[in-house]
Amino acid sequence: MTSNLANTANTEHNPFRAPAAPLDDAGTGIDGEFRLNLFSPAGRIGRIRYLGYSMGLTFLISIVAGILAVVTTPAIAPLAYLPVIYVSVMLAIKRSHDFNTTGWLSVLVLVPLVNFLFLFVPGTDGPNRFGNKTAPNGRAGVFVIIVLIGLFLTGILAAIAIPAYQDYTKRARAAQGSQTSVAPAPASASGR
Repeated sequence: MTSNLANTANTEHNPFRAPAAPLDDAGTGIDGEFRLNLFSPAGRIGRIRYLGYSMGLTFLISIVAGILAVVTTPAIAPLAYLPVIYVSVMLAIKRSHDFNTTGWLSVLVLVPLVNFLFLFVPGTDGPNRFGNKTAPNGRAGVFVIIVLIGLFLTGILAAIAIPAYQDYTKRARAAQGSQTSVAPAPASASGR
């Protein structure tokens, strides 16, 4: 009986024993939950999350930098580019890992319009050398992406439409002013 008790004690504290806890991704190659760590280049991120986090964090950093620039000094505003570049590079490394490519491809983030490559290249199905496939996107994530894209497009349209409208109103006022100053004098009735 004592040897049975000693045997049980040895198996409970055996460091080489297989884990008894159930795993979320047991055999599927898909993570059960998505965790973003911006301070580590390890891991993968899908296209929708990449777009959402890059747009959302850039927007958040810009808002904070704008508030700090108003409260303190405007010289702080250009310093906001440093965390934006850091976030962009870290997310691009994770996105590169998703399509089984080295993180050095993230340098393309600094090249305008070429960085859209990260949005159109699909990720590897299942696990690759950088880890398991990320967990599927929830409805909230897709909704946030749609809202962010809508805000982005609204901003672009406003940047085009507002100056065009201001130019239109200036020309309309100028045309109205020139019509009133060149208006013909009314004919007098005494000339008949």
